[in-house]
Amino acid sequence: MLSEVNFTNLTYGNRRAMPSTAEPKLISGNANMPLAKAIARRMSMHRGVNVGLVDARVERFNDGEIFVEVFENVRGEDMFILQPTSNPANDNLMELLIIADAMRRSSARRTTAVIPYFGYARQDRRTKARTPISAKLVANMIVGAGIERILTLDLHAAQIQGFFDIPVDNLYASPIFALDIVAQFKDRMSDLMLISPDVGGVARARELAKRVNAPLAIVDKRREKPGEIAEMTVIGDVTGKTCLIVDDICDTAGTLCKAAEVLLENGAAEVHAYISHGVLSGPAVGRITNSVMKSLVITDTIEATPDVSAAPNIRILPTAPLFAQAILNIWHGTSVSSLFDTDTLAPAYEGIL
Repeated sequence: MLSEVNFTNLTYGNRRAMPSTAEPKLISGNANMPLAKAIARRMSMHRGVNVGLVDARVERFNDGEIFVEVFENVRGEDMFILQPTSNPANDNLMELLIIADAMRRSSARRTTAVIPYFGYARQDRRTKARTPISAKLVANMIVGAGIERILTLDLHAAQIQGFFDIPVDNLYASPIFALDIVAQFKDRMSDLMLISPDVGGVARARELAKRVNAPLAIVDKRREKPGEIAEMTVIGDVTGKTCLIVDDICDTAGTLCKAAEVLLENGAAEVHAYISHGVLSGPAVGRITNSVMKSLVITDTIEATPDVSAAPNIRILPTAPLFAQAILNIWHGTSVSSLFDTDTLAPAYEGIL
């Protein structure tokens, strides 16, 4: 007589039934350690137990090669790698891939890459002959390294989610921005106008405009050649308005500062900017400091340099509450899209904004 079979322990294809882990485990590369530690602290508050970063070392040999060693057992664990692929993009990307390989070879149950800022996202299509689609190449590398899910924030192009053959949860900074706008401009909400700095960013600006119940205008820019703006035109009446420029990335800040000047020339009372990812390379900080903008608000998806932290008109909003809750939702198997709602996210930011 055949003995009873416990079907829950069988393996079907690549699906392995394994016991659920007691707590999610976090491991971080070197790209943004302050954010990683902040996420761990927030998760500890939610769980009522200490959720720390897995003890590991991510180092470089003398020739620049990256080496990873994990000092804790991760067999059967639900692992979350915290690593934006910001500057230096190639080094941080390789750290992510090598950590993922270490997790796979250490028999982690599932590995999720939490990539607050997804580098190479601006290379999402071929703009001319004989050019790569680097975002797709990076997606292939990430999947090949053994990562099974992606959690990120404000992808530059929504179609990048389709570059992956694994689930991608793309969070949005707009609920955080909406909470901050209400806190900062509560006495003059009727004077606000949201601004898209180009035609391509209209959907992003419109979405935030709906959240704060404000009208929308567009700065139409035309280039004669890459890197040089020939003309900017404001589409919409901004006279007497407090203008909030909304975009996902600020790199050298040339376009942003020029747009602020054009808005004031067209009658705006003052100009602020809300940008998801503060790349802020080259002359960006100096341009912003000396610009006509009252403030630039960014998130901490990219670790701030000392110059950025010291800039008097740059404010940094935390994303740790958002990512901590998203990680817990993924771990529990509950909805991540619920975090798109401002009211749902508000309790996590109570006392912060």
